[in-house]
Amino acid sequence: MGKAAAVGTAVVVCAAVGVAVVLARRRRRREAELLGSAEVERKKRAAAVIEDVERNLATPTALLRSIADAMVVEMERGLRGDIHACLKMLISYVDNLPTGDEHGLFYALDLGGTNFRVLRVQLGGREKRVVKQQYDEVSIPPHLMVGTSMELFDFIAAALAKFVDTEGDDFHLPEGRQRELGFTFSFPVHQTSISSGTLIKWTKGFSINGAVGEDVVGELSRAMERQGLDMKVTALVNDTVGTLAGGRYMDNDVVAAVILGTGTNAAYVEHANAIPKWTGLLPRSGNMVINTEWGSFKSDKLPLSEYDKAMDFESLNPGEQIYEKMISGMYLGEIVRRILLKLAHDASLFGDVVPPKLEQPFILRTPDMSAMHHDSSHDLKILGAKLKDIVGVADTSLEVRYITRHICDIVAERGARLAAAGIYSILKKIGRDKVPSDGSKLPRTVVALDGGLYEHYKKFSSCLEATLQDLLGEEASSSVVAKLANDGSGIGAALLAASHSQFGEVDYS
Repeated sequence: MGKAAAVGTAVVVCAAVGVAVVLARRRRRREAELLGSAEVERKKRAAAVIEDVERNLATPTALLRSIADAMVVEMERGLRGDIHACLKMLISYVDNLPTGDEHGLFYALDLGGTNFRVLRVQLGGREKRVVKQQYDEVSIPPHLMVGTSMELFDFIAAALAKFVDTEGDDFHLPEGRQRELGFTFSFPVHQTSISSGTLIKWTKGFSINGAVGEDVVGELSRAMERQGLDMKVTALVNDTVGTLAGGRYMDNDVVAAVILGTGTNAAYVEHANAIPKWTGLLPRSGNMVINTEWGSFKSDKLPLSEYDKAMDFESLNPGEQIYEKMISGMYLGEIVRRILLKLAHDASLFGDVVPPKLEQPFILRTPDMSAMHHDSSHDLKILGAKLKDIVGVADTSLEVRYITRHICDIVAERGARLAAAGIYSILKKIGRDKVPSDGSKLPRTVVALDGGLYEHYKKFSSCLEATLQDLLGEEASSSVVAKLANDGSGIGAALLAASHSQFGEVDYS
């Protein structure tokens, strides 16, 4: 090949290489543009989902006030005995709350799940208060949860008898007195007196033969007799009423108790003459504790989103416990999961493939949600680790973590604000929501709160308290206190056994 030909070939080759380089650059630029465009589009879709969530889960103060008004209406319907009321407003037959003057040795049994607790307390009156208390926790074998009523209550009575046998010298039962027990029974019951009630249905995994329609106090009493245990049940209560009693014992200004845990409920002290369905003699105290069963509240004013409606539809009790499904620990994490799943499908939040674990209902628990929500590290490291453990996404961007925390914030805020509206409705019902028209000061008003959601989810509880202050206004809120009553229901049952003792000056049973 001649020199000129070689040079010509080299020029052609160089030109071809140059064209190839230019084309490659253009292709990369185009790919980058396409990728950039896809990323921009993904972010737009994510923003649209988030904006929709923010709008549908919003709880402006005006809406909360209208929800509280609707709840008061339902409370009044329930107190009249209206069978169509969504709030049943159950009469607890507790008309005599602890005062602090109670003396003596009293027992409590708390049955509400797969474990039960037995407790004893020595009360020393107003000066010494709780002198000493002891408790033991017992797991119920799975086969007894689906066995017979006799087998279950015999097991419970045997554990109670064993606990009584360990009573030490620090506990004193006066000569000639029978031991007395407060029975916290957290299953649906039709209560017929302070110390009797028939079981409506079993829940929480129990399916016992022959107990529905029976008096649960009678079942326990016969089992104690079979064990040779001389003990009388003087109070049958649910956990919320027990929390109210425990709260009142510690603070005489407690007027209501709220449970915010896996589930939710509220009880409060009502004027007996404001209960039209009460047909007996008015109690000497003039008051009666009402168990609202407020988890069943429903109203077209509640800000139900597509996520709430889908979760309710797929639940074991569709159409029931709507308020509970919006505010309690059983459901908050699940609502977050459903929103994250929507973001994964519509905006590829976790990449092109939706994480299979994210499709599993209730895989994201509220304690996990709380841990992610409270992560204040600069790179949200705890949140990233939680997403890896729960969702199975090994590496999440900072943007994804911030979005996840924001979703936790939206869901928790709505739940806390709706819970505050519920408390506000009770205060409205009993006239503790505003300063009296005569200009006198609103009496100090305490709401006792218990449950893991309120106790451990600090952003939730802080938001609830701030919202309640906002609803009450500056003047009224200065007289209202939200107070943690940790484990109030256990000692509360023992205190109600004391305040309704057969050995008291008046037999309140």
